[in-house]
Amino acid sequence: MKINLQHKNALVGASTEGLGKAIAIQLALCGASVTLMARNEDKLKQVLSELNTDFNQKHQYIVTDFYDFNSFEKTTINYFKSNQIDILINNTNGPESGGVFDKTTNDYQKAFDLLFKTTNHITMLALENMKKNKFGRIINATSLTVQEPISYLVLSNSIRAAVVTWAKTLSREIAPYNITINNILTGKFDTKRIQELNQSQAIAKGISVEDNLKSIVNDIPAGRLGKSEEFAYLVTFLASEYASYITGTNITIDGGLMKSL
Repeated sequence: MKINLQHKNALVGASTEGLGKAIAIQLALCGASVTLMARNEDKLKQVLSELNTDFNQKHQYIVTDFYDFNSFEKTTINYFKSNQIDILINNTNGPESGGVFDKTTNDYQKAFDLLFKTTNHITMLALENMKKNKFGRIINATSLTVQEPISYLVLSNSIRAAVVTWAKTLSREIAPYNITINNILTGKFDTKRIQELNQSQAIAKGISVEDNLKSIVNDIPAGRLGKSEEFAYLVTFLASEYASYITGTNITIDGGLMKSL
């Protein structure tokens, strides 16, 4: 099976590092024209230079801050005035870690803006042309915590679960237009996010970062953290014609970590 995304335009969130960068690289390798989206312009330029152009794609980037919704809203509205996309990857950094008694109402509002409000806003913008073109692929990078909540990630548990149920609702309304929307429930990957969580956990437990990482890996049946490119392979498949009958689903990629069905 060879995935061909030539003549498709993709927009990838948080694409200067980690999972987002790996997704952008893989989509470009399969022929898509990619728009990178993040807040650090220097990093955006660097990733842009790494994208494959063997199919004469026209890659670009937009500078925006997911943590500032008003700015994000203006930037994306302007982008869609002159661009249309076929593939939307809703991916952001995660909210701050912490338990129920650590968080205020304002913390939940910030997490809602970061994870849900941005996803809803940009998806609605993208859908206008997807419906006209009778093609679209929307992929939400979420977390396995929507099915197995983790006590120290209450913000992520709560708001990402809202994204998943919203996507399920939306999937039924857009399926007649040959538009799919799916959620990837992400496990433990070797990214900056897992490094930050590992460090905060180690401090809370009073153990070394190395020992805490060992305990994380020991819980994963595959015996290791995931690689960003492995995540990108799944996204690329879901973005292709081969996945046209898959929609409204939650797909877990976690090396066997999640215990629930």
